[in-house]
Amino acid sequence: MPNHSSRVPVSVLDLAAILEGSTPADTFRHSLDLARHAEQWGYTRYWLAEHHNMASIASSATAVLIGHIAGGTSTIRVGSGGVMLPNHAPLVVAEQFGTLASLYPGRIDLGLGRAPGTDPLTARALRRDAHGAVNDFPEQVQELQTYLSADNRTSRVRAMPGEGLDIPMWLLGSSTYSAQLAGMLGLPFAFASHFAPTHLQAALQLYRNSFQPSEHLDKPYAAACVNVIAADSDAEAERLATSFYQFALNIIRGTSRPLQPPVPSMQGLWNDLEEEAVGQMMAYSFIGGPTTVQQQLQNFLRFTQVDELLAVSHIYDHSARLRSYKILSDISQWQE
Repeated sequence: MPNHSSRVPVSVLDLAAILEGSTPADTFRHSLDLARHAEQWGYTRYWLAEHHNMASIASSATAVLIGHIAGGTSTIRVGSGGVMLPNHAPLVVAEQFGTLASLYPGRIDLGLGRAPGTDPLTARALRRDAHGAVNDFPEQVQELQTYLSADNRTSRVRAMPGEGLDIPMWLLGSSTYSAQLAGMLGLPFAFASHFAPTHLQAALQLYRNSFQPSEHLDKPYAAACVNVIAADSDAEAERLATSFYQFALNIIRGTSRPLQPPVPSMQGLWNDLEEEAVGQMMAYSFIGGPTTVQQQLQNFLRFTQVDELLAVSHIYDHSARLRSYKILSDISQWQE
């Protein structure tokens, strides 16, 4: 484990799953309830991720949902994990998060990604033109930083609110690209190992090696997101995980369905190649009872030396999802 004087911070990534038989309104009620519990249980932050045109995810209007969660909690940090910057004008993002930071001072995080968070056709509908191209991401990040800086007060284009506010900015990635950029800009970095495990170690090493101290951060700070499904027994966790496996299978197949209820077995629902593909994609998934998950996560933290852990849990039953996060909170009181 990293050499911390206290426990490794643990946070929540909520993909705002839409459940089979439920509505986005139900999802938002569940998200707020989870956030309130996460605050009570000592989680550091509660992040939501931008996705579009997906029948299983309701967090398309990410800034609006962040406001809903922040307004219903008191102390936990709330933010984006992340906003897909190429989908938006940097000025709009600066204004939205400037508004959030003005309403909930000291509690808002701005995590930025360069992927569209959707399919190519929907990405074109979002961007309308080539201005938001992925290749412009470094310039977009720096433009956004300019709008949020106090030095921009003499500019003819200003973010009001937003200008001069201390809004922590993170770069997110599933490859080495954003890792290097985060290091060069001296920003914290979060890796999406919950669905893109292949480049985790390479990205962490590149981030740490390329890090340049900045006004934002004096040394590297890296987080990794993983899938966690914890229950009171290994068998119950494996049963709950069948909803997660079905979710991953739909990604592999390129289909979009609400999160399905758990099933007794995945046999007959996937073939051998699909099972292998899901296993590779979701390699950093920690599923089991408290002892099993604790051991798995301790090994992961020793292996990666990350400074913070983000946990996402695709669990159909809301009470079981709450139980999973409570178990994770209980077992995360680890000391070096």
